[in-house]
Amino acid sequence: MIRTETDRHQGNGAHEETSAQDRQSSRAEDRHATPHTPLHPPMRSVAVWGPIAAVTVLAILVILGTWRHVSQRNEQKDFAQRTTQIAVNVATANRDSKPKELILPGTIQAFTQTTIFPRSNGYVKSWKVDIGDNVQAGQLLAEISTPEVDQQLAQARAQEEIAKVTADRWRDLVQKNVVSKQEYDQNEKAYEAAKANLQQLEKIQGFQQILAPFAGKIAARNIDVGTLVTAGTGNSGTPLFSLVQSDPLRVYVFVPQTNAAQVREGLKAKILLQEFPGREFDGAVTRTAGAMDPTSRTMQVEVQVPNDDGTLYAGMYGQVKFLLPADNAPIVVPANAFVFRAQGPQVVTVTGGNRIHWQKISVGRDFGTQIEVLDGLKENTKVVMNPTDDLDEGIAVEVKPVEKPKPGSTVAQSSSTK
Repeated sequence: MIRTETDRHQGNGAHEETSAQDRQSSRAEDRHATPHTPLHPPMRSVAVWGPIAAVTVLAILVILGTWRHVSQRNEQKDFAQRTTQIAVNVATANRDSKPKELILPGTIQAFTQTTIFPRSNGYVKSWKVDIGDNVQAGQLLAEISTPEVDQQLAQARAQEEIAKVTADRWRDLVQKNVVSKQEYDQNEKAYEAAKANLQQLEKIQGFQQILAPFAGKIAARNIDVGTLVTAGTGNSGTPLFSLVQSDPLRVYVFVPQTNAAQVREGLKAKILLQEFPGREFDGAVTRTAGAMDPTSRTMQVEVQVPNDDGTLYAGMYGQVKFLLPADNAPIVVPANAFVFRAQGPQVVTVTGGNRIHWQKISVGRDFGTQIEVLDGLKENTKVVMNPTDDLDEGIAVEVKPVEKPKPGSTVAQSSSTK
């Protein structure tokens, strides 16, 4: 059968239409079908991302392992530190608020003491008092016979009478203009000189009686009846009596420079003598020199002590105990907190976080159970009692509670021990 051209064209169109429908049906089936996952990734993607993922996982594992190891080490260290931490007893360094006793040697002296010398030459006619006698001011002690002075006094009286008569006569003559005024003045002055000489000798004759210059006690009698005495003092004169006033008594002490500022007038003191064990004599500071001796670096201080019963004697040796006020009181620590090392004197302090610190200090006076700290330590610092060599610098310790200081106590020490 011969197809015409029109049939061919129609057949081709139908075939094309059928093909288009098949393609549309195929696309619809593709849309509704399950997507297909390839069994193996492309070789290029595996080569790039595989090593990166492996390194990342390995790094994470390393970091996690290191962190866990460090955490375990820290926990072990903390546990070991808690189980092996050293416990220490501490004391608080405070200022010594108690009055301090300062004991210094002193010599007891009479309040007033003098040696009586004669004012005229002669012989002892009599003496009225002896050693140990109490005398009053102006009391007669002795009489001296002065024949030479008596003779000089008689001669002076005669010269004074002649000068007086002459002066009177010249006074009448000058009024009558018989003599000059100059001659009258010369005779008048000669009379005045003779009169003054007479008065001087009369006073010297008055020294025949030896009188007490003040009330006191005769400490020495150096004369006897008939003793030749010479007027003067020291090596040129003859000492007659030694008179002392022993109520009150003076005690002189020399206070060191470190305590000089605390010793003032009115400060109470106690006088101690080995002859009177257990007894203290009350006194008070009455004078201070107000200057330091450049040689000894001390200041002289006078203490007066009442002695109305005469128990104490001038010239005795004793000790003076001062109760110094708490002005500028020093910082003190217990003696068993002090350590002397190659670096010098030190104490072990407890700082913030209960850490150990070795502190160098300057040491002052030693009070037995306590030591004065001049420099290097602040008030209220905690110091370790009986420190040992295992207290290394910076280690943490367990601090035991500090007891509150008892009344009158300057350093509080914990009672518990490790």
